[in-house]
Amino acid sequence: MLKQILIKLPRKLQKSDLLDSSGSDSGNHTSNSGNRVECTNIGNSISSRLSVVKRVSSAVFPASIMVGVEAVEPNLSFTDVSILQKQSLFISKLNLCCEVSDFSDPDKTSAEQDLKHQTLIELVDFVSTGSAKFNEPAIAAMCKMCAVNLFRVFPPKYWSNSIGGEVEDEEPMFDPSWSNLQLVYDLLLGFITYSSLDAKVAKKYVDHSFISRLLDLFDSEDPRERDCLKTILHRIYGKLMVHRPFVRKAVSNIIYRFVFETERHNGIAELLEIFGSIISGFAVPLKEEHKMFLWKALIPLHKPKLVRVYHQQLTFCVVQFIDKDPKLADSVIKGLLKYWPVTNSQKELMFISELEEVLEYCILLKQLPLPGG
Repeated sequence: MLKQILIKLPRKLQKSDLLDSSGSDSGNHTSNSGNRVECTNIGNSISSRLSVVKRVSSAVFPASIMVGVEAVEPNLSFTDVSILQKQSLFISKLNLCCEVSDFSDPDKTSAEQDLKHQTLIELVDFVSTGSAKFNEPAIAAMCKMCAVNLFRVFPPKYWSNSIGGEVEDEEPMFDPSWSNLQLVYDLLLGFITYSSLDAKVAKKYVDHSFISRLLDLFDSEDPRERDCLKTILHRIYGKLMVHRPFVRKAVSNIIYRFVFETERHNGIAELLEIFGSIISGFAVPLKEEHKMFLWKALIPLHKPKLVRVYHQQLTFCVVQFIDKDPKLADSVIKGLLKYWPVTNSQKELMFISELEEVLEYCILLKQLPLPGG
């Protein structure tokens, strides 16, 4: 009788049963543990990635932010879901693109890379149509995806010392992952310039840390990336006005480090191009902070040997300051004389050209007497 009762009780699962029930030791594996069998079923790979995306989504975003966000599989098309589901699908696709692809081997392509590239194209097209609605979960997902894909540390560059560290006509280096990076930059630009974007919410995620790491990317050796960054930073400066003082301070620090420490940076010309437009928008009379930028950052930029790389943009910024306050011409001329290149004829010609432009501008503004007057 006791034996019959024990038979009716639920038996304890054995180790093999546990493995089978969890699906971790099913028929996808061979009995030979020494040989690894690669999965050739793309559909199974995508399904496993979708489950990972859902787990990452719930872990990254607090529950208070993700309230009301319905999980939608990212492999669906925007045309295949209802209007109410488009926002959830948008977030799911952003989370899917958070895995960084390896493009170090140009001959290596995978289904996952192709899937990510196609998903990025869909996201750019969706934002460009104006159908997206950037609520807080979407803004958080967008900034996370951009941060994962864009923010990276560049390998150290070894400069030749044979000519005093000045490299002549060096060939630019192009990032092998640019096909995906360009789409991410296009998406970030579309996000920042979106007409209905709530700046009060966006500034919580496009914060000082985000902007600092974005500025670090200006040292990229790829001119295409620096050109994209130039446009995006300018849009951020115009859209998120609360961050303007921080942007100016951060760029000043980059210039200080370049002038007084390293004399090596790839993006000084692009940063000065942005500031040429920013300076033209300064209100008059100029604030002391803005004058300090001229005295402490722009004028010392005449010192480095590589001034030829950014001299055109530097001259434009200097002239913009004189246009705002002609009395600053005195400081500019004294600065040119202080850093006058007595042993570099090519650099001396650039200084003479800039000095001529400053003097002509002063005469135009009637701050200096005409010759013979």
